[in-house]
Amino acid sequence: MATIKVSVVSAEEKIFEGDAELVSLPGVSGELGILRGHEPLITLIRPGTVRIHKAKDEIDEIFVAGGVLEVQPTVVTVLADTAIRTKDLDEARTVEALEAAKSQREQVKGDLEIAKVEAEISALSAQLALIKKIRQHR
Repeated sequence: MATIKVSVVSAEEKIFEGDAELVSLPGVSGELGILRGHEPLITLIRPGTVRIHKAKDEIDEIFVAGGVLEVQPTVVTVLADTAIRTKDLDEARTVEALEAAKSQREQVKGDLEIAKVEAEISALSAQLALIKKIRQHR
């Protein structure tokens, strides 16, 4: 099967760079599957898992807290707000961060601050759901 160049980066670091047969991820309008030759596309992505299907049924999974996807016929670029390899997710740290964000939500006043905290709560909730799903499959 033909491959496509994939790059997943966050503000902190480059998480993945390599070839894949398929990239699937959560777009704002639903799940997206990208193969080589896909029409050019730029869209927002929502919190969830980017699955990079490499040769021989090997799949890399990366949690993203949202961001932007750019697709060209031979290149996929994910610019994530936050990106963490699923093997590096920490349930205790995520629960602690989620509780802190919920506590902060009760204290913020302005619309912009409320929106920022609610986006953080949404991303952390998605991350925690993924951690629980991974734990069930082990």
